[in-house]
Amino acid sequence: MSEYISEDKPQSASSLNEKLDAEKGSLPEVLPVAEFDDPNVDKTLVMLEDDSPYPEVRSAVANTDDPDMPVSTLRAWIIGIIWAVIIPGLNQFFFFRYPSVSVGSLVAQLLSFPIGRAWARFLPNVKIFGIAVNPGPFSVKEHVLITIMAGVGAGSAYATDIVAVQRVYYNQTYNFGYQWMVVMSTQLIGFSIGGIARRFLVAPPSMIWPANLVYCALFNTLHSQNYAGVGNRGGISRERFFLYCFIGSFVWYWFPGYIFSALSVFSWVCWIVPDNIKVNQMFGYETGLGMSLITFDWAQIAYIGSPLATPWWAEANIALGFVVFFWLITPILYYTNVWNSQYMPISSRGSYDNTGGTYNVTMIINADATLNEQLYKEYSPLFLSTTFAMSYGLSFASITATLTHAFLYFRKQIWTQARRALSEQPDIHARLMTKYPQVPDWWYMIIFLSMFVFGIVSIEVWPTQFPVWAFVLALIIAFVYIIPIGMIQAITNQQVGLNVITELIIGYALPGRPIAMMMFKTWGYITMAQALTFTSDFKLGHYMKIPPRTMFWAQVIATVIAGTVQLGVQAWMFTNITDMCSPKQANGFICPSTEVFGTASIIWGVIGPARQFSHGQIYYGLSFFFLIGFLAPVITWLISLKWPNTFLKYINFPVIFSGTGAIPPASAVNYVPWAIVGFIFQYVIRRRHFAWWTKYNYVLSAALDSGVAVAVIVIFFCLQYPKDNGIGATSIQTWWGNTVYAKTADYLGTPLKTVADGKFFGPTSW
Repeated sequence: MSEYISEDKPQSASSLNEKLDAEKGSLPEVLPVAEFDDPNVDKTLVMLEDDSPYPEVRSAVANTDDPDMPVSTLRAWIIGIIWAVIIPGLNQFFFFRYPSVSVGSLVAQLLSFPIGRAWARFLPNVKIFGIAVNPGPFSVKEHVLITIMAGVGAGSAYATDIVAVQRVYYNQTYNFGYQWMVVMSTQLIGFSIGGIARRFLVAPPSMIWPANLVYCALFNTLHSQNYAGVGNRGGISRERFFLYCFIGSFVWYWFPGYIFSALSVFSWVCWIVPDNIKVNQMFGYETGLGMSLITFDWAQIAYIGSPLATPWWAEANIALGFVVFFWLITPILYYTNVWNSQYMPISSRGSYDNTGGTYNVTMIINADATLNEQLYKEYSPLFLSTTFAMSYGLSFASITATLTHAFLYFRKQIWTQARRALSEQPDIHARLMTKYPQVPDWWYMIIFLSMFVFGIVSIEVWPTQFPVWAFVLALIIAFVYIIPIGMIQAITNQQVGLNVITELIIGYALPGRPIAMMMFKTWGYITMAQALTFTSDFKLGHYMKIPPRTMFWAQVIATVIAGTVQLGVQAWMFTNITDMCSPKQANGFICPSTEVFGTASIIWGVIGPARQFSHGQIYYGLSFFFLIGFLAPVITWLISLKWPNTFLKYINFPVIFSGTGAIPPASAVNYVPWAIVGFIFQYVIRRRHFAWWTKYNYVLSAALDSGVAVAVIVIFFCLQYPKDNGIGATSIQTWWGNTVYAKTADYLGTPLKTVADGKFFGPTSW
């Protein structure tokens, strides 16, 4: 069913009642807002053309534009490029350290505001080569451009882990040219795919990208812009509200983040009976199922994304998936000892051998990192905790459910958008963006072809054992899934991951090639993930009315700078830091991510999925999740054809299956409080106090996130990084509030059963 808005222009919506935002009257010729039954659209609307039909968007995004506002200024480019150097360099340095810290784009967004204002106030109004040094007041569009450039390199480029693993695990140290081409290819191919898909994922108003609304609300709050008619609704201003909440969040985080860390993992039931294994498995947060329900740490609550940004119906789907698969099915599997799971913790991100110990991959590989069949048969098959195995099954289901769901529900939308111009979009923001020259598709094609060549050269000139056909197959997977996964993410704020399916495919196709496995996963999964990251930025620029061609160059230039800086910092570290990536490295540079990535390359690339999921193997039953994922959306779709107005229209199986994809290492502490907070704000307050929700919800989310982000950095650099975390080592770090949770069976990962010396569990041959 389609939702509609007027094609004739009514009076300004901002002058009407905030909750309706529309006129009453007969409906003239209409355009569909979405070619599917969209749970996010405002069902109370009758006519509305000069604002968004989505309350979330109206509450955070201005429905006006000033095309003459400065954006591509010398000030914006200098500040943005500086951030594109500092943030990737700093984050890459600490990426290899434990404990670590990361400076995100939210911090850059906050700090750029006073920097830009200071530039406007103190620098002279002169021109250099005809370019104004100080073009006047610091504009919100400049601020957006700077933040996007900063955010491009906020996370470590995934391909840098390939380079690190090759050096640490396989003694392969190729030159900087190889490293640079691999990183640029994986990053910018994603950018080009995202650009090509923008007509499907950016232009339609139904693609709201909820996470961006938090950034929009913060931009408009900092720059004191009124939007959606909420500027004069009474109460304190958004600026003051943000300041109070930011200070409160910053101050409070010191308690769960440093002073009283038990507030973060408030598994109070386990503290009462620390040695009761079953109670700890049910109520614990570390290796249990987290039925204690409570945390006082916003970082834990927002671990999988802010609950104030995700629509409630999507949060309900995720909560349903969590309860069914992890609170109902997982205990049944564990306590009936399916997969011999009782010899392991009920929830763990580790892998185990048949004695219950950590799986030692060095016991089964040769010096060249290939599998030694004889040693493997003498040692052990690989076992996983119940939640880890369940997460693989759900990942399998999400892959097939995504394609089925997209075909059943989105096929009409995709076909319509393939033929619809930007000016024809039934949305004020799309029409405002028609004032700016769009980026031609051939720009993105040039980027794609150039990076495709980089990829071919890097895998053919250097001995990677990664054939060209596998490289092409990886890109095909990314192309096939970009629009279905992108549409789901744009509507629900949840991304379906391709990490497991890419590992599975290459593990079967090229067994025994760990480097090829890492490369296939990176070009297949990370290319898609990067494409959606860039697409999300496109939508942010769309909301904030940034000229598309300026966005294009800002993203490309920032990506090249960030990737180059990250590789340079990484090369310097491996050259100048003694015992880099050693478990006992003196300064904590033990490379935890590299270790995980390297171990995965051995498990999936050396041992291979055939020894885990094929017929007759331990986890063969999980392969049936592919069928479950394929059929589940069909069943609800058929029912909705007969009874279209039931709650089943809110059921989204790709979200149910993939929403819990962060488990492990995430646990119930990251899901249950998240869903509770989401229910309070996105359902109760939104329904009963809509005016308050409209004015403050996204500002509150930005304030809480910002306060925690700044507090984490201050605590790390002031108290943890100095003296290698020696400050307070014998005082505040050791008091009851910082140690009580570490003395429980949950924290220690105690299994229900143990293996006697000289014995083992599981099959007798493998």
